[in-house]
Amino acid sequence: MTTKARYAGVIEWFQSHMPVAESELHYGNPYELLVSVILSAQCTDKRVNMTTPALFAAFPTPQAMAQATPEEIYPYIKSISYPNNKARNLAGMARMLCEEFGGEVPSDLDQLRRLPGVGRKTANVVGAVIWQKEVMPVDTHVFRVSARIGLSRNAKTPLQTELQLEKNIPSHLLPLAHHWLILHGRYVCIARAPKCGECGLTPWCKYYAETVAKGAAK
Repeated sequence: MTTKARYAGVIEWFQSHMPVAESELHYGNPYELLVSVILSAQCTDKRVNMTTPALFAAFPTPQAMAQATPEEIYPYIKSISYPNNKARNLAGMARMLCEEFGGEVPSDLDQLRRLPGVGRKTANVVGAVIWQKEVMPVDTHVFRVSARIGLSRNAKTPLQTELQLEKNIPSHLLPLAHHWLILHGRYVCIARAPKCGECGLTPWCKYYAETVAKGAAK
């Protein structure tokens, strides 16, 4: 199967079966989404959503968080992975947001990446979700699912996967396709035991063709 045919089939299936796909993080504004995405690194959205209500009640604005020390933020996020580092990043991010951006989350991705705790993936997520930037954030789900289906080939890093996906997915679909792949990886194409029997992408899936179907044919 050609790469073009695989992408066409996968995109058409998602457009038909998952026309609406959104972030599962709970947020009310760009600041809350930025905090949530920083916290979600190597942590589940479910755990983040359990944590942020109390955090946002204590620090409802960037200005409020900017006045807090990492030690004051830590108790609210101690159940999150790497809470010490993330508390420091949140405090630094909020201060920089207030000092350099007037307390507003910048829409420019290069400026976003300057904030403590904000790498390429985090900036791309915020940009795609809030401003519909035509970028492809690559987290562990997107990285795994893309390789397994065959959307990426020999990609060793998230950036390599990102560039391959952006090359082959129509740019206007990238913010939506990001959520397609995340949700598919979270609920169907799970890491240890993909649910191929429940998956509608098997006609285009490299893993299914080379592993499941080939095994059944023996």
